[in-house]
Amino acid sequence: MSAPFEFKTLGFIGLGAMGKPMLTHLANKLPSESQIYVFDVAEKVVDEVCAQFPNRVHKASSARDVAQQVETIMTMVPEGAHVRSVYLDPRNGVCSTDISNKLLIDCSTIDTATSLAVKDHITQNFPAASFYDSPVSGGVVGAVKGTIAFFLGCAETDPNVDRLTHLMSLMGKRENIIPCGGPSLGLAAKLSNNYLSGIIAIACSEAFDMGMRSGLDPRTLAKVYAAGTAQNTICDRFCPVPDVYPEAPSSGGYKEGFKVQLMRKDFSLAVDMAKLVGSNNVLGEVGLATYDGASKDDRCRDLDSRVVYRYLGGQEDWQDHTNGS
Repeated sequence: MSAPFEFKTLGFIGLGAMGKPMLTHLANKLPSESQIYVFDVAEKVVDEVCAQFPNRVHKASSARDVAQQVETIMTMVPEGAHVRSVYLDPRNGVCSTDISNKLLIDCSTIDTATSLAVKDHITQNFPAASFYDSPVSGGVVGAVKGTIAFFLGCAETDPNVDRLTHLMSLMGKRENIIPCGGPSLGLAAKLSNNYLSGIIAIACSEAFDMGMRSGLDPRTLAKVYAAGTAQNTICDRFCPVPDVYPEAPSSGGYKEGFKVQLMRKDFSLAVDMAKLVGSNNVLGEVGLATYDGASKDDRCRDLDSRVVYRYLGGQEDWQDHTNGS
């Protein structure tokens, strides 16, 4: 008996730090007859995934080329300008060819206005097509492990919600696939989430630093936070202090994870959204200034955003100054 949602042809545009592992899960878990067409401006990574999955993943020459080959398209690119280009470029964009009846899913974290502009263009020109914002959360670690969350820009009653949920569950946890109510609300949820995550990372860095300077072992502090009212995911799985949580990006020199420049981008989008809707975010400007400074600091640039601990002067070689475990 065939699967309820087969996805016989699927396109994936954007094979960055998050997109590539997401695509890998799809290539491993979709039915064997499914064919995937991929495009990224970095041809090397496209060639790598095509070589990894021969006769399964195929190289496309443009976003338009992807759209001409498939029924469902997923996009995962860094910024709103890239989303506009991928979908709306008059020569090579997704919408430069007939996309009637296609399912289009943008997993990028961008401003809500750009997402709504793309959706409006598609609705006006291809009313039979369906476009959804579906940003993700969980970082590169979550993308690799297949545990990321998806925030869907649709209601629970949307006719495509089961189809979307099935597809997302191949890349993340089904219980973390959350319909957020309607167009652009997935993005609004994601920006709210990243604002909170960014603030927590700064607060964690400061809390660890003050505790360690007072003589506490950071492993002890981590246990205290986990047992008390300060418990949070950043401390638990993305600890900014190296070698407290082995799989945290900090323990690998902050080399893997969510780049500080991207946190600066998302945090800025969140601050702008707060202003737009009249939210009084008293920590917004100081948080943005912190990530702006870290993203420009040569010691921090291109590293995981929890490198804010380094930017704020946290001690990274603490194990050299502690006795025993």
